Amino acid sequence: MSIASPSTADPRLNALRAEVRAIESAGHLGTAGLLAFGIADIDERLAGGGLARGALHEVAGASASLTDDAAATLFAAGIAARLEGVVLWVLTRRDLFAPGLALAGLPPSRVIYAECRKDEDALAVTEEGLRHGSLAAVVAEVGRAGMTATRRLQLAAEDSGTAALLLRRWRSAADPLLVPSAAATRWRLACVPSEPLPTAGIGRPRWSIELVRQRGGPAHHWIMEGCDEAGRLACPVAPQHRTAAAGGTRAAA
Repeated sequence: MSIASPSTADPRLNALRAEVRAIESAGHLGTAGLLAFGIADIDERLAGGGLARGALHEVAGASASLTDDAAATLFAAGIAARLEGVVLWVLTRRDLFAPGLALAGLPPSRVIYAECRKDEDALAVTEEGLRHGSLAAVVAEVGRAGMTATRRLQLAAEDSGTAALLLRRWRSAADPLLVPSAAATRWRLACVPSEPLPTAGIGRPRWSIELVRQRGGPAHHWIMEGCDEAGRLACPVAPQHRTAAAGGTRAAA
């Protein structure tokens, strides 16, 4: 005769089990395939040759400035735009510019917006969106997200194969990427001067893209042209000069 354990109905125990599963799967990058950037110098330096679709990726501006924050937002939008399907965008502030997302390849017809009052609500909605299983990606704008929260998002992304993009907003003077996270990759974006045009005008945005951390690979740094209408980056200089330029930037920093 078998006796059912009463602990299986304990929500606290079930939550603890979920945490243990997230810890045990910390080295797993998801089973839903990879999303390549289509730029050899980036893809060759990413573990596996691209971003794991069923995983959590974090993006933040290099500073609290509006320009760096916009670069981080468009970088995340470009990644989501290159995934087929509907994208859930979770936000806590009404400062998202939809036409800007469209210029990065993510038109309003592909986006569902979920407005939350605080970070805790945004994280909960993000997890629910990831577990739904039918979305191309879930992008969430939050200020604070501890190790427990990011582990839950990583686990939900792995289970569903849905890409999770956590856009870390500056809420204080502290760099949001200094807080430990279970994310598979962490990115820091900053604006740099665009290529001078032969005539007066505004050139394509140029970003400093820093891969702060990735699971299974080293950090790196690039200077790239910002996302186009298909969500794709572009190389601003010849490949033979790009690595040297990136190294010089890191040395100067």
